[in-house]
Amino acid sequence: MTVTAQELVAAAKQQITEIDLTAAQGQLGGSLILDVREPAEYAAGHLPGAINIPRGVLEFKIDSHPDFQGKQQSAIMVYCQTGGRSALATQTLNQLGYSSAVSMAGGFKAWSESGLSID
Repeated sequence: MTVTAQELVAAAKQQITEIDLTAAQGQLGGSLILDVREPAEYAAGHLPGAINIPRGVLEFKIDSHPDFQGKQQSAIMVYCQTGGRSALATQTLNQLGYSSAVSMAGGFKAWSESGLSID
């Protein structure tokens, strides 16, 4: 049985916590902010204080990144462009023991379209 990317994302969203933009704003300064987009997307603009680890290498890089070492219990807010990659990444983080990871609904697109601060 094959599934589509959209079905994988929908299934992931059933297993994770997704937060809206208002809650996401409250995470700034108190949580680790993880941007799982590609480096060129990150370079074009990102949330203040965000750390970039692309989703494609997340499983291999997260434990060795100095900002995440030993932080499995820390609050982590994950985002991507529209919310799909971050849902999958949050599911992966939860499986890796990062139990307080949440995904930002709507992603960077919704954040920037709302006029919120970007770097």
